[in-house]
Amino acid sequence: MKEKNTKKFSSEGTSAGKPLYDKPLPGKPSIGKPSPGKPNVVFIIADDHRGEAIGAFGNETVKTPVLDSLAADGTSCRNTRIFGGLSGAVCAPSRACVHTGIPIFRAMIGKDMKNREHSSVIRPDVRLMPQTMQDAGYLTHAIGKWHNDKASFARSFGGGDKLAFHGMSEHTSVPVYDYDVTGVYPKENEYMEHTFSTELFTDAAVNFIENYQVDQPFFLYVAYTAPHDPRTAPEPYASMYDKSDIQLPPNFVSEHPFDTGDMTVRDEKLAQWPRDENEIRGHIADYYAMISHLDAQIGRVVEALKAKGIFDDTLFVYTADHGLAVGQHGLMGKQNLYDHSVRIPLIFRGPGMPKGKQELALASNIDIFPTVAGLCGVELPEETEGISLCPIFAGESDVIRNIVGAIYRDVQRMVTDGRWKLIRYYRSPETNTGTERIQLFDLLNDPWETQDVSADPANARVIEQLASEMASWMQESGDILQDKPVNPVAPLA
Repeated sequence: MKEKNTKKFSSEGTSAGKPLYDKPLPGKPSIGKPSPGKPNVVFIIADDHRGEAIGAFGNETVKTPVLDSLAADGTSCRNTRIFGGLSGAVCAPSRACVHTGIPIFRAMIGKDMKNREHSSVIRPDVRLMPQTMQDAGYLTHAIGKWHNDKASFARSFGGGDKLAFHGMSEHTSVPVYDYDVTGVYPKENEYMEHTFSTELFTDAAVNFIENYQVDQPFFLYVAYTAPHDPRTAPEPYASMYDKSDIQLPPNFVSEHPFDTGDMTVRDEKLAQWPRDENEIRGHIADYYAMISHLDAQIGRVVEALKAKGIFDDTLFVYTADHGLAVGQHGLMGKQNLYDHSVRIPLIFRGPGMPKGKQELALASNIDIFPTVAGLCGVELPEETEGISLCPIFAGESDVIRNIVGAIYRDVQRMVTDGRWKLIRYYRSPETNTGTERIQLFDLLNDPWETQDVSADPANARVIEQLASEMASWMQESGDILQDKPVNPVAPLA
């Protein structure tokens, strides 16, 4: 792999030969502003940022002034969960759900859990969010992580920079590509960047905004690799949180009480067993440091938009591919269906968005694409299955979904109606892991999911109703386990 120094955009174009967006279209003035009714879009997706780890959402420890400001000036969808994934690398299928607005069983090329390609390659006949925006007249530009196949990327973006096709890397040794007009991205064109990843991608985003002068709305996609491990934030952020001041979450336990079906996946090996309180405090401090550094870098993107005079003309979207346990429930990773792992931040700020609202309507990450399209007046592909949140933003409805479900491999399924949440665990015939059992949580009175109330006879009707909802949802989604009984097994004592 060749080495290459970080470079700025210039009017000469990228090293791959793709011209930059600093020249007006023929016969049009060079104003850099969107067309009426078509706002610019800055779509930011983080890696591993769980839904509650933002100051504006009630977390009193983590410092996120920029995201707090975006939330105060826009609308936050607080009850958004990911669809899930069929492998431990939940990032790739989760991003595919965001890109396509389709459940992973129909968005991906196959359902073989042991085939890593099937967990990342999007079907060639499916149109993606940036592809759809491009077809609607948007200039699409990508920066950062694309954890799906290169073919789906190539048909979605007309430009890009610092493109990372790997799932993760050291934050100061980031293998990237320049934009390739051929869409091939041969391995020999990959090179290493040593600027910290969050700053590297932000530099590219800021340069794009500063140089953009085309009389055409843009869709700028910025995909960070933070706060994913290794959690090695640069100073002064690395020292921002003293682990001795970190309070353990209410659902911290030293060991998970039963086999979830994937207890020794890579993420779970990041801390010793049983979990040590002091070690977990250190992990949380490092996690928050990464988030605060990310927040500051997002602030640079905001300031670039303001300096350009287009911030108020831009739809700003912030979300994440999934959450993370970091010690909650005795777990470290995202390979589970507790809310710390499936609930994600989702903030919309821009033209026409209500200010300072925190919506609690149930939503799935397959609803993000339809919502962005709706806010931009863009027609959706026929195959899109997600539901737009726009009626909720407009005050026309309080609900778009009665239930939301999520999956993990062949060992876990979840459904929630917002108040109650049922998790069904299976024993995998493929890996001979997992436990046949259920959990039921009352999220209204137990948001940290500390008390499994499935054994309470008073909740039998709730379990029956949610089990029925889960079975229907699995069938509608094309779930690989749709023919497997969902009838609740007896809860364990």
